[in-house]
Amino acid sequence: MEPEPHIVTPTLMIHQETGVPMENILYLGGPNIAAEIYNKEYANARLCGAATWRIPMAAFLRQRNFIVWDNSDLVTHEVMGGLKNVYAIGAGVVAGLTQDSATSKSVYFAHSTSEMIFVTRLLAKEPERLAGPLLADTYVTLLKGRNAWYGQQLAEGKLTAEMGDMVEGKGLIQGVSAVSAFYTVLSEPAYQVPHPITGEMVAPIELCPILQTLYHILHVRDLPCDAILDTLRDENMYDPAQRIATAPERCYMSKLLDRHPSSADMQDSATEAVNGLRL
Repeated sequence: MEPEPHIVTPTLMIHQETGVPMENILYLGGPNIAAEIYNKEYANARLCGAATWRIPMAAFLRQRNFIVWDNSDLVTHEVMGGLKNVYAIGAGVVAGLTQDSATSKSVYFAHSTSEMIFVTRLLAKEPERLAGPLLADTYVTLLKGRNAWYGQQLAEGKLTAEMGDMVEGKGLIQGVSAVSAFYTVLSEPAYQVPHPITGEMVAPIELCPILQTLYHILHVRDLPCDAILDTLRDENMYDPAQRIATAPERCYMSKLLDRHPSSADMQDSATEAVNGLRL
Protein backbone atom coordinates (compact mmCIF):
# COMPACT_ATOMS: atom_id res chain seq x y z
CA MET A 1 0.00 0.00 0.00
CA GLU A 2 1.23 3.49 -0.88
CA PRO A 3 1.28 6.00 1.99
CA GLU A 4 -1.27 8.80 1.74
CA PRO A 5 -0.47 12.35 2.92
CA HIS A 6 -2.43 13.46 5.95
CA ILE A 7 -2.39 16.19 8.58
CA VAL A 8 -0.70 15.78 11.95
CA THR A 9 -1.44 18.68 14.27
CA PRO A 10 1.26 20.24 16.50
CA THR A 11 -0.54 19.37 19.72
CA LEU A 12 -0.71 15.76 18.62
CA MET A 13 3.00 15.93 17.77
CA ILE A 14 3.71 17.29 21.25
CA HIS A 15 1.76 14.38 22.72
CA GLN A 16 3.57 11.82 20.57
CA GLU A 17 7.05 13.20 21.30
CA THR A 18 6.69 14.01 25.00
CA GLY A 19 4.01 11.65 26.25
CA VAL A 20 2.08 14.55 27.80
CA PRO A 21 -1.62 13.52 27.89
CA MET A 22 -3.74 15.18 25.22
CA GLU A 23 -6.11 16.56 27.84
CA ASN A 24 -3.19 18.53 29.33
CA ILE A 25 -2.37 20.31 26.05
CA LEU A 26 -4.29 23.48 25.14
CA TYR A 27 -4.48 25.76 22.10
CA LEU A 28 -4.69 29.56 22.45
CA GLY A 29 -5.91 31.48 19.40
CA GLY A 30 -7.29 34.85 18.35
CA PRO A 31 -9.00 37.12 17.41
CA ASN A 32 -6.02 39.37 18.01
CA ILE A 33 -2.70 40.63 16.67
CA ALA A 34 0.21 39.81 18.99
CA ALA A 35 1.94 43.18 18.56
CA GLU A 36 -1.25 44.98 19.57
CA ILE A 37 -1.62 42.83 22.69
CA TYR A 38 1.97 43.73 23.56
CA ASN A 39 0.99 47.40 23.25
CA LYS A 40 -1.79 46.74 25.79
CA GLU A 41 -4.63 47.21 23.32
CA TYR A 42 -7.91 45.49 24.23
CA ALA A 43 -8.07 41.98 22.77
CA ASN A 44 -9.94 38.69 22.89
CA ALA A 45 -8.65 35.14 22.62
CA ARG A 46 -9.99 31.60 22.70
CA LEU A 47 -8.53 28.70 24.66
CA CYS A 48 -9.37 25.24 23.29
CA GLY A 49 -8.90 21.78 24.77
CA ALA A 50 -10.29 19.48 27.44
CA ALA A 51 -12.54 21.10 30.04
CA THR A 52 -10.33 19.87 32.89
CA TRP A 53 -7.70 22.55 32.19
CA ARG A 54 -9.38 24.76 29.61
CA ILE A 55 -11.98 26.34 31.87
CA PRO A 56 -9.77 27.20 34.88
CA MET A 57 -6.90 28.33 32.64
CA ALA A 58 -9.17 30.66 30.66
CA ALA A 59 -10.36 32.20 33.92
CA PHE A 60 -6.76 32.56 35.13
CA LEU A 61 -5.66 34.37 31.94
CA ARG A 62 -8.67 36.68 31.76
CA GLN A 63 -8.02 40.34 32.60
CA ARG A 64 -9.38 43.77 31.74
CA ASN A 65 -7.55 44.15 28.39
CA PHE A 66 -7.36 40.45 27.49
CA ILE A 67 -10.63 38.55 27.66
CA VAL A 68 -10.17 34.80 27.15
CA TRP A 69 -13.11 32.61 26.16
CA ASP A 70 -12.99 28.81 26.20
CA ASN A 71 -14.21 26.38 23.54
CA SER A 72 -14.06 22.61 23.05
CA ASP A 73 -13.84 22.46 19.22
CA LEU A 74 -10.13 21.86 18.71
CA VAL A 75 -10.23 20.71 15.09
CA THR A 76 -12.04 23.70 13.60
CA HIS A 77 -10.06 26.30 15.54
CA GLU A 78 -6.67 24.80 14.94
CA VAL A 79 -7.13 23.87 11.30
CA MET A 80 -8.42 27.39 10.74
CA GLY A 81 -5.34 28.57 12.62
CA GLY A 82 -3.28 27.18 9.75
CA LEU A 83 -5.66 28.05 6.93
CA LYS A 84 -6.02 31.69 7.89
CA ASN A 85 -2.29 32.20 7.30
CA VAL A 86 -2.64 30.69 3.83
CA TYR A 87 -5.45 32.99 2.79
CA ALA A 88 -3.96 36.03 4.54
CA ILE A 89 -1.16 35.98 1.96
CA GLY A 90 -3.76 36.16 -0.80
CA ALA A 91 -5.59 38.96 0.99
CA GLY A 92 -2.37 40.95 1.08
CA VAL A 93 -1.77 40.30 -2.62
CA VAL A 94 -5.27 41.53 -3.51
CA ALA A 95 -4.85 44.64 -1.34
CA GLY A 96 -1.52 45.43 -2.97
CA LEU A 97 -2.76 44.91 -6.52
CA THR A 98 -5.97 46.94 -6.16
CA GLN A 99 -4.79 49.89 -4.05
CA ASP A 100 -6.70 48.46 -1.09
CA SER A 101 -10.03 48.24 -2.96
CA ALA A 102 -12.81 47.37 -0.50
CA THR A 103 -14.85 45.70 -3.25
CA SER A 104 -11.97 43.49 -4.43
CA LYS A 105 -11.13 42.51 -0.87
CA SER A 106 -14.76 41.63 -0.14
CA VAL A 107 -14.93 39.37 -3.22
CA TYR A 108 -11.72 37.70 -2.09
CA PHE A 109 -13.13 37.31 1.43
CA ALA A 110 -16.24 35.56 0.09
CA HIS A 111 -14.25 33.02 -1.91
CA SER A 112 -11.47 32.46 0.62
CA THR A 113 -13.78 31.87 3.58
CA SER A 114 -15.86 29.42 1.55
CA GLU A 115 -12.70 27.45 0.75
CA MET A 116 -11.73 27.49 4.43
CA ILE A 117 -15.14 26.22 5.50
CA PHE A 118 -14.95 23.49 2.85
CA VAL A 119 -11.58 22.29 4.17
CA THR A 120 -12.79 22.17 7.78
CA ARG A 121 -15.73 20.04 6.62
CA LEU A 122 -13.26 17.56 5.20
CA LEU A 123 -11.52 17.27 8.56
CA ALA A 124 -14.32 17.42 11.15
CA LYS A 125 -17.77 15.83 11.26
CA GLU A 126 -19.39 18.81 12.95
CA PRO A 127 -17.08 21.82 12.65
CA GLU A 128 -18.05 25.01 14.41
CA ARG A 129 -19.61 27.55 12.08
CA LEU A 130 -17.36 30.31 10.79
CA ALA A 131 -18.99 32.99 12.93
CA GLY A 132 -18.32 35.03 16.06
CA PRO A 133 -14.76 34.76 17.43
CA LEU A 134 -13.74 32.19 14.80
CA LEU A 135 -14.75 34.53 11.97
CA ALA A 136 -13.17 37.48 13.79
CA ASP A 137 -9.86 35.60 14.07
CA THR A 138 -9.91 34.98 10.32
CA TYR A 139 -10.86 38.59 9.62
CA VAL A 140 -8.09 40.15 11.71
CA THR A 141 -5.46 37.86 10.17
CA LEU A 142 -6.55 38.72 6.63
CA LEU A 143 -6.65 42.39 7.62
CA LYS A 144 -3.29 42.68 9.37
CA GLY A 145 -0.36 40.50 10.32
CA ARG A 146 2.87 39.20 8.85
CA ASN A 147 1.24 36.92 6.27
CA ALA A 148 -1.00 39.67 4.86
CA TRP A 149 1.98 42.05 4.96
CA TYR A 150 4.06 39.51 3.03
CA GLY A 151 1.37 39.14 0.34
CA GLN A 152 1.20 42.90 -0.11
CA GLN A 153 4.99 43.12 -0.39
CA LEU A 154 4.90 40.47 -3.13
CA ALA A 155 2.19 42.33 -5.03
CA GLU A 156 4.11 45.60 -4.83
CA GLY A 157 7.36 43.97 -5.98
CA LYS A 158 9.20 44.68 -2.73
CA LEU A 159 9.70 40.95 -2.11
CA THR A 160 9.75 37.89 -4.38
CA ALA A 161 8.82 34.27 -3.73
CA GLU A 162 12.41 33.29 -4.54
CA MET A 163 13.57 35.16 -1.43
CA GLY A 164 12.02 32.48 0.79
CA ASP A 165 9.74 32.56 3.81
CA MET A 166 12.17 34.04 6.37
CA VAL A 167 11.98 37.82 6.27
CA GLU A 168 14.26 40.08 8.28
CA GLY A 169 12.32 41.95 10.93
CA LYS A 170 9.27 39.71 10.50
CA GLY A 171 10.59 36.19 11.01
CA LEU A 172 8.92 33.14 9.51
CA ILE A 173 5.98 33.71 7.15
CA GLN A 174 3.99 30.64 8.22
CA GLY A 175 1.52 30.76 5.36
CA VAL A 176 4.11 29.95 2.68
CA SER A 177 4.81 26.38 3.80
CA ALA A 178 1.16 25.94 4.79
CA VAL A 179 0.12 26.65 1.18
CA SER A 180 2.32 23.79 -0.01
CA ALA A 181 1.18 21.43 2.73
CA PHE A 182 -2.55 21.97 2.23
CA TYR A 183 -2.15 21.82 -1.56
CA THR A 184 -0.32 18.48 -1.33
CA VAL A 185 -2.88 16.90 0.98
CA LEU A 186 -5.93 18.15 -0.93
CA SER A 187 -4.45 17.04 -4.28
CA GLU A 188 -4.15 13.41 -3.19
CA PRO A 189 -6.13 11.25 -5.70
CA ALA A 190 -7.29 8.92 -2.91
CA TYR A 191 -9.43 11.74 -1.51
CA GLN A 192 -12.47 12.51 -3.65
CA VAL A 193 -15.50 14.76 -3.16
CA PRO A 194 -18.52 15.53 -5.37
CA HIS A 195 -18.26 18.69 -7.47
CA PRO A 196 -21.08 21.07 -6.39
CA ILE A 197 -22.21 21.69 -9.99
CA THR A 198 -21.47 18.54 -12.01
CA GLY A 199 -21.60 15.96 -9.24
CA GLU A 200 -18.40 14.46 -10.65
CA MET A 201 -15.97 13.07 -8.06
CA VAL A 202 -12.86 15.26 -7.94
CA ALA A 203 -9.85 15.85 -5.69
CA PRO A 204 -10.68 18.48 -3.02
CA ILE A 205 -8.10 20.88 -4.45
CA GLU A 206 -10.32 21.28 -7.54
CA LEU A 207 -12.79 23.15 -5.32
CA CYS A 208 -10.10 25.49 -3.95
CA PRO A 209 -9.08 27.76 -6.87
CA ILE A 210 -7.51 30.41 -4.63
CA LEU A 211 -5.33 27.82 -2.89
CA GLN A 212 -4.30 26.46 -6.30
CA THR A 213 -3.34 29.93 -7.51
CA LEU A 214 -1.35 30.72 -4.36
CA TYR A 215 0.55 27.44 -4.78
CA HIS A 216 1.52 28.33 -8.34
CA ILE A 217 2.55 31.87 -7.34
CA LEU A 218 4.61 30.84 -4.30
CA HIS A 219 5.97 27.38 -5.13
CA VAL A 220 5.72 26.51 -8.83
CA ARG A 221 6.37 30.20 -9.57
CA ASP A 222 4.83 29.99 -13.02
CA LEU A 223 2.16 32.62 -12.34
CA PRO A 224 2.48 36.34 -11.48
CA CYS A 225 0.75 37.81 -8.44
CA ASP A 226 -2.07 39.28 -10.54
CA ALA A 227 -3.17 35.74 -11.43
CA ILE A 228 -5.14 35.83 -8.21
CA LEU A 229 -7.34 38.58 -9.68
CA ASP A 230 -7.91 36.41 -12.77
CA THR A 231 -9.06 33.64 -10.44
CA LEU A 232 -11.58 35.95 -8.77
CA ARG A 233 -12.79 37.24 -12.16
CA ASP A 234 -13.27 33.81 -13.72
CA GLU A 235 -16.59 34.02 -15.58
CA ASN A 236 -17.20 30.33 -14.91
CA MET A 237 -16.78 30.72 -11.15
CA TYR A 238 -19.85 29.56 -9.24
CA ASP A 239 -21.35 31.17 -6.15
CA PRO A 240 -18.93 30.41 -3.28
CA ALA A 241 -21.89 29.27 -1.18
CA GLN A 242 -22.21 26.26 -3.51
CA ARG A 243 -18.75 25.10 -2.47
CA ILE A 244 -19.99 24.48 1.05
CA ALA A 245 -23.51 23.34 0.11
CA THR A 246 -22.46 19.69 -0.28
CA ALA A 247 -23.87 17.62 2.57
CA PRO A 248 -21.22 17.40 5.34
CA GLU A 249 -21.47 13.61 5.45
CA ARG A 250 -20.28 13.50 1.82
CA CYS A 251 -17.25 15.70 2.59
CA TYR A 252 -15.91 14.39 5.90
CA MET A 253 -12.80 12.21 5.49
CA SER A 254 -11.54 10.87 8.81
CA LYS A 255 -8.26 9.57 7.34
CA LEU A 256 -7.18 13.09 6.31
CA LEU A 257 -6.41 13.98 9.92
CA ASP A 258 -4.16 11.87 12.13
CA ARG A 259 -5.95 11.29 15.41
CA HIS A 260 -5.27 10.20 18.96
CA PRO A 261 -7.39 7.41 20.52
CA SER A 262 -10.39 8.83 22.36
CA SER A 263 -10.11 9.69 26.04
CA ALA A 264 -12.86 9.92 28.63
CA ASP A 265 -11.52 13.31 29.62
CA MET A 266 -11.97 14.63 26.09
CA GLN A 267 -15.66 13.87 25.58
CA ASP A 268 -16.47 17.57 25.40
CA SER A 269 -14.15 17.98 22.41
CA ALA A 270 -15.26 17.45 18.82
CA THR A 271 -12.10 15.32 18.31
CA GLU A 272 -8.73 14.88 19.98
CA ALA A 273 -6.69 16.31 17.11
CA VAL A 274 -5.43 19.88 16.98
CA ASN A 275 -3.53 22.70 15.11
CA GLY A 276 -1.19 23.06 12.19
CA LEU A 277 -0.02 20.32 9.90
CA ARG A 278 2.87 18.07 9.02
CA LEU A 279 3.13 15.96 5.87
